[in-house]
Amino acid sequence: MVAGTGIESALEGVDVVIHAATAPQGDTEKVDVAGTKRLLDAAVETGVEHFVYPSIVGIDDIPFSYYEHKRTAETAVENSNVPTTIVPATQFHSFVAGLFDAVAKLPVWPLPTKMRVQPVAVSDVAERIVGHATSTAAGRADPVGGPEVHSVGDLAGAYRRARDLRRPMLRIPFPGGTARAFRAGHATCPEHAVGTVAWTEWLAEQYAGDTTDERQNKSPVA
Repeated sequence: MVAGTGIESALEGVDVVIHAATAPQGDTEKVDVAGTKRLLDAAVETGVEHFVYPSIVGIDDIPFSYYEHKRTAETAVENSNVPTTIVPATQFHSFVAGLFDAVAKLPVWPLPTKMRVQPVAVSDVAERIVGHATSTAAGRADPVGGPEVHSVGDLAGAYRRARDLRRPMLRIPFPGGTARAFRAGHATCPEHAVGTVAWTEWLAEQYAGDTTDERQNKSPVA
């Protein structure tokens, strides 16, 4: 995708493309913007009938560079000559847990506890995306949100209980527009809470039999 070689040949005879390539921790402009435009051009050239693009809820309102590049890519998708469907989703359970996994290594957890997110299972989003992988384009589809909106503090509390951790949390009021947008709930879509796997259910399955050796008798910061 980055080099741009072999795309046309890979698309020969393909009717539907699901473009899930992204680089949130890499060169997002090169991959998410230039790469998407390159793939769209190839889709037009090879006669692809439908281009499905997974995206993220709230990228219009959250001033984060990765989200801004995703929005630019969305615009390219919307303006393409190939029929398209954009499927926005909220943050994956695994993404949120990965952040907590990193924080859990610290003696104190500094967290923006007031931010609001609506974690969703990968399987729920995948099912919706595959459902759109037909010959019929839907334009901008309804977003896919997890079953509940939570504060980061609530999510972290459930994570601690699932892993039987004791290290204290410290509420940090993160400054800036991105944190403000998350606190305002722009990364959520409560009117589209269609996910079937709750955060606590996912944690119970993910960390079943967790044998972490941290059992410090400390209380969370109130």
